[in-house]
Amino acid sequence: MKRSILTKREQEIFNLLVKNQSTKDIATTLKISEKTVRNHISNAMQKLEVKGRAGAVVELLKLGEITL
Repeated sequence: MKRSILTKREQEIFNLLVKNQSTKDIATTLKISEKTVRNHISNAMQKLEVKGRAGAVVELLKLGEITL
């Protein structure tokens, strides 16, 4: 089985991001703070070595980590 680059939570967040949910929406859905959402996104971007959410989404799509 292929091991994911992202944690389960980071994957959840990016799957919600590509569904056009805002940071606030994601925080409400997952019952975590907006700051925690931003931290997970930031950690994922560092792992992927990209700048910005859009770059992270493109990279994750290429890697097959998320789907549209």
